[in-house]
Amino acid sequence: MVQSHADKRVCVVGLGYIGLPTAAVLASRGYSVHGYEVNPKAVEIINSGKAHIIEPDLDILVRAAVQTGKLRAHQSPAEADVFLICVPTPFHADRTPDLTFVESASRAIAPLVRKGNLVILESTSPPGTTELVARVITGITGLTPADVHFAHAPERVLPGKILREVVENDRIIGGLTDAATRACADFYGTFVSGQLLLTGAKTAETAKLVENAFRDVNIAFANELSLMCDHLGLDVWELIRLANRHPRVNILSPGCGVGGHCIAVDPWFLVAAAPGVTKLIRAAREVNDHKPHYVVEKVLRRAERFKHPRIACLGLAYKPDIDDLRESPAVEIVQSLLKTGVGEVRVVEPNIERHPEFRLVPTEQAVADSDIVVLLVGHRQFKQLPPALWAEKIVFDTCGALLPGAR
Repeated sequence: MVQSHADKRVCVVGLGYIGLPTAAVLASRGYSVHGYEVNPKAVEIINSGKAHIIEPDLDILVRAAVQTGKLRAHQSPAEADVFLICVPTPFHADRTPDLTFVESASRAIAPLVRKGNLVILESTSPPGTTELVARVITGITGLTPADVHFAHAPERVLPGKILREVVENDRIIGGLTDAATRACADFYGTFVSGQLLLTGAKTAETAKLVENAFRDVNIAFANELSLMCDHLGLDVWELIRLANRHPRVNILSPGCGVGGHCIAVDPWFLVAAAPGVTKLIRAAREVNDHKPHYVVEKVLRRAERFKHPRIACLGLAYKPDIDDLRESPAVEIVQSLLKTGVGEVRVVEPNIERHPEFRLVPTEQAVADSDIVVLLVGHRQFKQLPPALWAEKIVFDTCGALLPGAR
């Protein structure tokens, strides 16, 4: 007898920016979802019917899932038909992949995995990580990849649009076996309306990394143009606008660097996997990693004209209108400015209530009381500020937030 969604139990390992929205969507489709999250505060918040991260409409979906009993967060995993691993995959100081969280998650669920289960790695990972998950679990259980379906299905969502894109985006699905690929595709087919693209696990892993490396290279081109324009005394925004009038040119906008858990991290996984043949990918990473240092140098040069400069840094998130600070170049810039001891640095981030390292200041107060304003993130709150507030300020708009079309 075929199980209905209501009969199937899914254990989502990691209830962060990907795990929680996915768990809520699965619960809305009728699955019984056991969320495994090591952060006790996050568990408490979720079980109260709220989301511990900012994402449009996520609170509503989590509340409904908790109230119907379809979603519950715990600090330990449980037996399930499907295990979905959604944990961070950072890198070490030498830029090599850190798979500690993936290994820990695999060890945690291993005693609960049974023959016929589906174990899916959603975390963006270097090639071969799905095989690592299988080795850890089979080594503990004595099962084989023929007994358990191991697969990789990388997330491809944009913060701010996660709930829609979890459902609507095409998904790459790669199993360690053909049977695992089919089982994983059958599962995603129950809640994904986008096309399911079937391949092997290692190709699926690499495809996600290539997608973000492609974006990183294009952003690096824009960021390098901004450095070139500073050197030549040109307006980079005008230059890009004019160049983009060519029917086959689409240059991206520069910024203060590249952040987020994906684009700032994933290309290094490719470099680590094939260090001798990824020169362009490495160069793009180096350009984007250098941009925050360049911004700091520019601010410090302007600050020299003041005895005690007051500097407002607007934005800490890695992109506009979200609360995600992971790998944010804006955070790096603020940290660097504070370390220099230059004047008084006021930090603004309207999408979070507090920060463990910085004292946050209201936006208008920070701008009004400062000599230098550094726009690091194009949050809508900054774009809506009255133009008079910028008068007589030295303004560094690193992200084009004050351009006429951006307001």
